[in-house]
Amino acid sequence: MLVRTVRATGRVDAAAAADEFQVSTETIRKDLIELEKLGLLRRVHGGAIAVDELSFEPAISARTEFMEEKRRIARAALDELPRTGAVLLDNGSTVGCLAEIFPSDRDLTVFTNSLTIALTLVSRPRLTVHTLGGRVRGVTLAEVGMWATRALSELRADVAFLGTNGLSVERGVTTPDEAEAMIKGMMYGAARRRILLADHSKIGHVSMLKYADLSDVDLLITDTGLPDDELRRLEDAGVTVRRV
Repeated sequence: MLVRTVRATGRVDAAAAADEFQVSTETIRKDLIELEKLGLLRRVHGGAIAVDELSFEPAISARTEFMEEKRRIARAALDELPRTGAVLLDNGSTVGCLAEIFPSDRDLTVFTNSLTIALTLVSRPRLTVHTLGGRVRGVTLAEVGMWATRALSELRADVAFLGTNGLSVERGVTTPDEAEAMIKGMMYGAARRRILLADHSKIGHVSMLKYADLSDVDLLITDTGLPDDELRRLEDAGVTVRRV
């Protein structure tokens, strides 16, 4: 039944399952451990997720969930934008929301691996927009590969606004694609300040490849859908969190 639930919904909550089957949470926890050993699910804090969740990557056109939350996060991120200098923008729907409201009243040099974000910003006369170059992934329209890594190795931005597929206390910052994991990881090393923009659905989620530790995140901006217990776990792990 636990496997059927996690396959149907993508996640199983240990406490809810204990109530449903009228057993202790310790019994559920032991069952989840055994099922994980069989490769049927992946345990996370509070329960488990489907194995498919570790590698699923929605196309950019499908990333429309939690758009109001993403827009709130983007508006809050404006407070972290410098008046002058260099800004690095990661590929992703929440960072894309930031690009849509990016101010036109300041002289900034913007670097991005996102074709969508570059096209959003290029018409603003006071911005100087650079793409990193490289192969364009059809799924996300992100530039990856040798040219992009070479550009990042020579870059030092004042602040980076970053996206992610997953963030958890257990596994850090994760994404399903190897090429994008390489670029995202290098972005953390290419900026003096690293700000992660992630709606609450990404938190507690584990994707396939880890590319950054929680200690690499200077500020996480998320939405009020993040539960208090998850907020405390992140803060206890040393993450500075702003809920909006």
